[in-house]
Amino acid sequence: MVVLAAPFWIYKMLRRGGWGTGLRERIGIYDREVEFEKVGGIYIHAVSVGEVLLALKLIEVWKDQSQEHFVLVPTTATGMAVARQKALDGIRVIYAPLDFGFLVRRVMRRFEPKMVLMVESELWPQLIHQSSEMGIPMGLINARLSSRSGRRLKHFRKVVAPFLSQLKAVGVPEQEDLVRWQEIGVLPEATVVTGNVKFDPGGAALPCRREQFQDMLQAFGSRPVVMALSTFAGEEQYLAEVFREVGALPVIVPRHAERRFEVSEALNNQVILRSHYSPPKGDEVFVIDSTGELRDWTAHADVAVIGKSFFAKGGQNPTEAILAGVPVICGLHMDNFEPLVSELHEAGGIWMVENRAELISALQGLLTDSKDQVSAAKKVLERHQGAIKRTIDLFSLSEDL
Repeated sequence: MVVLAAPFWIYKMLRRGGWGTGLRERIGIYDREVEFEKVGGIYIHAVSVGEVLLALKLIEVWKDQSQEHFVLVPTTATGMAVARQKALDGIRVIYAPLDFGFLVRRVMRRFEPKMVLMVESELWPQLIHQSSEMGIPMGLINARLSSRSGRRLKHFRKVVAPFLSQLKAVGVPEQEDLVRWQEIGVLPEATVVTGNVKFDPGGAALPCRREQFQDMLQAFGSRPVVMALSTFAGEEQYLAEVFREVGALPVIVPRHAERRFEVSEALNNQVILRSHYSPPKGDEVFVIDSTGELRDWTAHADVAVIGKSFFAKGGQNPTEAILAGVPVICGLHMDNFEPLVSELHEAGGIWMVENRAELISALQGLLTDSKDQVSAAKKVLERHQGAIKRTIDLFSLSEDL
């Protein structure tokens, strides 16, 4: 399974900047001498930026409640950059080793973790298998599994079930996730509904405005700020044109910062990049191509529009905008965030649009009055209150796993 997946994995790492300067760590070679490593901590495998931010949110609360030591293990270079920038003092941050048995064993012997946790639905067969062979309890945090992914994995149940059955605890956001994981091989007694850590409004810092960001935006004039969050190819030009049509400043935040030049070309190079900021000279689009700043940029929006929901499918996370008190618009393709999006839609906490005319109408409406939608959305998120605590409680009982 690892050999078959290797070409795709290597391509993905190259495309997303996954090699960087961490090649030595990926084969288990570190600058720090082994005798200076702190052992017996909790090893958290978090692939890229989203998973790293979720892990940091959890770790921040966990460290306040205990004296646990954490090893945070991103896979991509962008995830590593965020982890190094935002990790609390005392958290050991390393690149994930390549998923080969001898490398995983080398890392496990070095850090001797009391527990290994993977964030969300990223499954690494050798990490699971070798940890289990070494008697280290394994678990999944916030293990969301969409209906589409569940159906796909069911076709390979004979392959994945032996790995999944080795998991000692799986915290899932919703009852539907619990059923899907059990159908592909996770033991029923291992699965617990904890709620969604991403959507828990408590336990971590809320999005907040930064003076530096506000100064940059003010240089574009006094227009309202409409921000497209985590966009994919094809969405940038479409959304920027609509934002201009309603008289707003188009701010585009691509899902992957390394697409900056592709995005710039799609917008006829009439852009100001956050990474190379200079005051605007005309009607440029502001492109936020930085890593790990999305949360606080969101706090500066008058309206947020969710990417990957118009032409690409699956959607992106609307939570940070809601927590910032910003009204949210999305397209119809938000399957990756069900049932939350349906809950929001039914409560009037999100505005879903099908076409350009509906998007224009939604923007005009929310730029006029968004109080009711913002209030409704926050009430929906309150239903996930306590997910962080329940997740910590589940994995704090490590001696019972």
